[in-house]
Amino acid sequence: MPNQPLICLENISKVYGQGETEVQALRAVNLQIQQGEYCAIMGASGSGKSTMMNIIGCLDRPTSGRYFLDGQDVAYLSDDELAHIRNVKIGFVFQQFYLLGQLTALENVMLPMVYAQVPPKERRDRAIAALEQVGLGHRLENRPNQLSGGQQQRVAIARAIVNRPLVLLADEPTGALDSHTTAEILAIFGELNAAGMTVIMVTHEPDVAAVTHRIIQFRDGQIRCDRPNLPSPLAASVLS
Repeated sequence: MPNQPLICLENISKVYGQGETEVQALRAVNLQIQQGEYCAIMGASGSGKSTMMNIIGCLDRPTSGRYFLDGQDVAYLSDDELAHIRNVKIGFVFQQFYLLGQLTALENVMLPMVYAQVPPKERRDRAIAALEQVGLGHRLENRPNQLSGGQQQRVAIARAIVNRPLVLLADEPTGALDSHTTAEILAIFGELNAAGMTVIMVTHEPDVAAVTHRIIQFRDGQIRCDRPNLPSPLAASVLS
């Protein structure tokens, strides 16, 4: 199918708890995202945006509905199958960097390739290339406590892209950063998207969402607004 979307969610619902404690986090959501899109998912706390990201990222399963990622129905795969998909098809960037403090930047970036069984020489070459891509080719041997917050997030981005995923999911990726560093990180996301990577960013910050090409707004477990966006120049700063 020539125009098959990269991500296709059909009537996705998610319910937590049961009886009096039941919470309907998502309500029959339908969403398609094409290869190469740059989207922001927005919404207040409890709107369903984080649940949606967890399902897109194969970190959680829907209660009902179907989810096709790259043409494969992944909604109800086994834990091992979902872990494999997360490792090879999805890159994650979080507000907390989740770097291993005892490892160097290079070793942190090499780690996902160990699980993907990439040969050692190729691991090192690809990790160096990923760190150079985010402007940290000179920091290969530094450990996280020797790096600024922005540099740690760059390492996390390099780790997320080193397995050449189909989609990069970023959950509040600039929440712990100042405005200057935020612009630098968003510039990297823009460059990755311009090179063809699908980027989906969950954020509650309008200024951050403004750099994307599409804004998807959640409220009460449903998509209330889904519109194209003309990106702002916020992330146009030159990387230091």
